[in-house]
Amino acid sequence: MDLKLRAIVVKFFTTDGKFSFIKIGTQLVVLCALVVGLVAFVGNNKTVTLNVDGKVTSVQSFGGTVGQVVKSANVELKPADRVSPSADVKVENGTVINVNMAKAVKVSLDGAEKTVSTTAPNVAGLVTELGVASASSVSVPKDAQLAVAGSFVSISTPKSISIVADGKVAKATTTAGTVAQVLEDAGITLGVNDRTSQPGNAHVVNNMVVKVSRVDTSKTATTTEKIAFNSLTTESDELFKGEEEITQAGTAGKVKKTFKLVLVDGREASRTLVSEKVSVQPVTEQITVGTKAKPAAPARTAGANTGAAAPAMMNQAMWDKIAQCESGGNWSINSGNGYYGGLQFDVQTWIGSGGGAYAPNASLATKAQQIDIANRVYAQRGLQPWGCGWAATS
Repeated sequence: MDLKLRAIVVKFFTTDGKFSFIKIGTQLVVLCALVVGLVAFVGNNKTVTLNVDGKVTSVQSFGGTVGQVVKSANVELKPADRVSPSADVKVENGTVINVNMAKAVKVSLDGAEKTVSTTAPNVAGLVTELGVASASSVSVPKDAQLAVAGSFVSISTPKSISIVADGKVAKATTTAGTVAQVLEDAGITLGVNDRTSQPGNAHVVNNMVVKVSRVDTSKTATTTEKIAFNSLTTESDELFKGEEEITQAGTAGKVKKTFKLVLVDGREASRTLVSEKVSVQPVTEQITVGTKAKPAAPARTAGANTGAAAPAMMNQAMWDKIAQCESGGNWSINSGNGYYGGLQFDVQTWIGSGGGAYAPNASLATKAQQIDIANRVYAQRGLQPWGCGWAATS
């Protein structure tokens, strides 16, 4: 007989070899308890699916509620975490428990940064929670999982913009985050000196206008300008005091200047002088000023013509033309501005040229006397003293 079977049989007999019902009963009680325990073990052990932020595991648990199962899986819940079904719900075999851990995510939304608390497991869920347009540009893939801490997501929503460049205006909708990215997407390349109305790192906002100004610094321009001449005065005792004579006419010089230009969109914005070269030197004007004392006027009755006879009139036609221009042909006019007679002598020139022999001023002298004095001045200085000297040749 097999030894194991023999051992079992022996248990049912007494020491004197008689069959024992008491031993049989005791063994049956023990066996029933074991069977009941086994049934209870099998009935309470449940297989539960646990999904923690997308990480799915199968858990064997004797726990009766969702909270107990989660705790037995060593998942520590915080008040902000989201559990479905709720923690006090009893679990059944095959129950699926979803746990979404609360996460602090740093979000840059159109350049404005803030920290958002979310239980979304991935970026797509976060974008949905924020309620931004589905066409928004996101810095990380939407199926990327979010960490409990340390995640950063940059979101740029669609915006309407206008780009003004190269004489054209283009309107577009963009999710670019910066002005530099907008220009790059539009295929606009900036030169070294080109300017934009907004900095390249500026965040794009709705209805923004970005103007590109083309700057050209390669052009130059040249001009020729006059150089004013100087005047040099010398004294001479050959002329009476108050008289002056131009002995050398002044002539303006010329200078060539070169400028570096700055053109903005083809228009000159500024110029800077880089070189200049004198092509014609100016000629100094030389003026001789009289120092000779004027002769004293002969004694006469004040304010009257002396009655001295004048020589025959010379150059009368010429003086008539000049008088017509100077005084309207009025030989006895006192203009009230220090000039007298038809040829508008001032007192100094009149007396200095011998007019005192006729009258204190030219307005008191006859036409013949005035022409006599005019001829004397003409012999020394030509027509230079008369602003209307040109009338003599017309």
